[in-house]
Amino acid sequence: AQGDAAAWAKWNLKPLAPAPAPPADKPIKLERTGTVPVFSDVKTTDKVVFITIDDGAEKDPKFVEMLTDLKVPISMFLTKDIVKNDYGYFKPLQALGNHIQNHTVTHPVMSKLSADKQKSEVCEDQAALTQQYGTAPLLFRPPFGDGANTPTLNSSVQQCGPRAIVLWRESMQIHDMQYQAGDKKLKSGDIILAHFRGPKELKGATMTQMFADLLARIQEQGFSVARLEDYVQAPAS
Repeated sequence: AQGDAAAWAKWNLKPLAPAPAPPADKPIKLERTGTVPVFSDVKTTDKVVFITIDDGAEKDPKFVEMLTDLKVPISMFLTKDIVKNDYGYFKPLQALGNHIQNHTVTHPVMSKLSADKQKSEVCEDQAALTQQYGTAPLLFRPPFGDGANTPTLNSSVQQCGPRAIVLWRESMQIHDMQYQAGDKKLKSGDIILAHFRGPKELKGATMTQMFADLLARIQEQGFSVARLEDYVQAPAS
């Protein structure tokens, strides 16, 4: 269950409605081999959206405290060269049940790299994150969403272990969301992109302020936050 009312009040937020139980029949089913699917939302009638947070640059201890209090699920797409100075920061977030996923080694524009380089970006991040966090990332996100639909990147992801490429429908800026759809509304199953960012990049706002604003935007539109991985059927081992 998500945090209690007092925990939400501590962060000046109204509690989000708890997400429904995850579906027994997962809408996204991943296979062990073959082309990996690319998706930016999940087909569901549940009134839920999914929060993904990328790269790992800002390592604000207050954010760990916030997620521990609120118990809002996130998925973390981590970049090796950005997190390797403090892999430990993400372990308490992982211990809350949040999954760690693959976001390359150096955060390049993938389509500008050779096939070999693309493969090493995915494979080396996969190896480092698996070693540090004890579980192999199931999902991959290309930096900037670039190259997501190219056969070269798809082949690299297949060879390195992740079973899907995940994009997004909205991205969180400092206080507001940018929408890909023209109607500027969240829809059930949308995946939202945010980043581990601090005051330097957020014009003085902290990571926790940005995240609080994100939750407020989600609540205003009547959605709950569910765990993306709860809607994904991993391949049978």
